[in-house]
Amino acid sequence: MSVSPYLQAPTTAPVQPKVALFITCLVDSMRPSVGFATIKLLEAAGCQVEVPDLQTCCGQPAYNSGAQQDTQKLALQNIKKFANYDYVVAPSGSCIGMLHQYPDLFKQGTDQHQAAENLACRAWEITSFLTDVMQFQPAPSQQSLSITYHDSCAGLRELGIQQQPRKLLAKVDGLQIKEMEEADTCCGFGGTFCIKFADISNRMVSNKTANAEQTGVQMLVGGDLGCLMNMAGKLKRQGSAMQTRHLVEILANMLDTPAIAEAANTALRPANTDLGYEV
Repeated sequence: MSVSPYLQAPTTAPVQPKVALFITCLVDSMRPSVGFATIKLLEAAGCQVEVPDLQTCCGQPAYNSGAQQDTQKLALQNIKKFANYDYVVAPSGSCIGMLHQYPDLFKQGTDQHQAAENLACRAWEITSFLTDVMQFQPAPSQQSLSITYHDSCAGLRELGIQQQPRKLLAKVDGLQIKEMEEADTCCGFGGTFCIKFADISNRMVSNKTANAEQTGVQMLVGGDLGCLMNMAGKLKRQGSAMQTRHLVEILANMLDTPAIAEAANTALRPANTDLGYEV
């Protein structure tokens, strides 16, 4: 898997770009607070944000299952809905990575292929968009919190997202980041992978949560809700007090909602390690 060839940031930050928020299925149905936090960050960066109606699934489950025609239908729907925006941004490397696969769905030289390439060039994950496109410097904020960060497979390997979220998190005063072992190793979710290969998936998430727990921090943070729900569920079943959140909730200072897999907004556990930010 290689980084998308469509990631070409402008040399200067655009002024008040018109941005479509691609809300994604999981955020829409499971964690709307991530969507609101993303809008807050985009507006703080000077963007004009809209949430187009009738946007649909990126098509990744169908694509990974070999349903080419169904994926094409979903792709064409999104291409149409996002046509009139300067950029399309989502709080998910996985879903944006799928948008970057759209050109492969159509024959080169066709209008559909050209439209798919046009969308791919405008599609960005939120942290990459804020740092690489908008050159955004978040307003100073204060949070007494210790975290470890999980790199999602799609964000890292398809979109080259690794330092961008860490740079943004490093701007939060009082936030301490402790890197876990194998931070860039798959959590075992993988969309339909966790259903088709449940035993392997369970071993993978067990290894991931064990590495997170060994850091002694209060919170596990990442940029893809599928990964976060998978890891949060495992931590919950193990009786862990470690919280799990999407990083946009931290960056937007929107921590009033319960953590992922929590029914109520519980207090943070004490950190049990001497932490410092590690690049």
